[in-house]
Amino acid sequence: MDVNGSAAIISGGASGLGEATARELARAGATVVVADLNEERGKAVADELGGVFARTDVSDDEQVQAAVDAAVATGKPLRVVVNSAGIGWAERTVNRDGNPHNPASYRKVIEVNLIGTFNLMRLAAAAIAKTEPADADGQRGVVINTASVAALEGQTGQLAYSASKGGIVGMTVPAARDLAAVGVRVNTICPGIIDTPIYGFSANADEFKAKLVAPVVFPKRMGRADEFAHLVRSLIENDYMNAEVIRFDGGIRFQPK
Repeated sequence: MDVNGSAAIISGGASGLGEATARELARAGATVVVADLNEERGKAVADELGGVFARTDVSDDEQVQAAVDAAVATGKPLRVVVNSAGIGWAERTVNRDGNPHNPASYRKVIEVNLIGTFNLMRLAAAAIAKTEPADADGQRGVVINTASVAALEGQTGQLAYSASKGGIVGMTVPAARDLAAVGVRVNTICPGIIDTPIYGFSANADEFKAKLVAPVVFPKRMGRADEFAHLVRSLIENDYMNAEVIRFDGGIRFQPK
């Protein structure tokens, strides 16, 4: 799968993993659609890359469809979908005061992380299905979803987040089987501790990051967003990678806390 001359939608494309992926795919010749809630930053990234910005709440069906329509409107065949929009949350099932987890916050995380991924995958795949095959195998496109190692070994307080990311892992194989009929591959990446703006720039940020890095096996550092983007591109370009869940974590294994 060569992304050159194709359209690619990246949710969460205005920052972090999504922005790095948008830049990598643009370098490879793709016309990128940056689907994000951050209009100012999203437009700036899209303009810089010669792409398109689409203000998108991934949990909103109509906004996701509008982003897909924007990709189709570029006139380039839609070939790539990267789901990297998401939110974090920390709350125990029962907190130290004896209060149960707030169901509203649980639903919100599920709506954005899991349902948002489902929304873009299903709507974009329907558009990809209308394109001409890109090769002799009948391949039309690739979906890359972003889960987390928390899907497999969530820490204390990650109930909602781990459930949302575990759902993404669980969708991988059935989605790949479903979309094989239209020539679309589906893979999921589970990042570990990646150095993105989510960890902040405060005076104690470096100390906090050092604690996060402690369980990493090698290399003894946080992962970089450009390394994630490189993996995304590799999964797109390797036509035999399908229905896989790939850990991207330097060998880390999370402890309970």
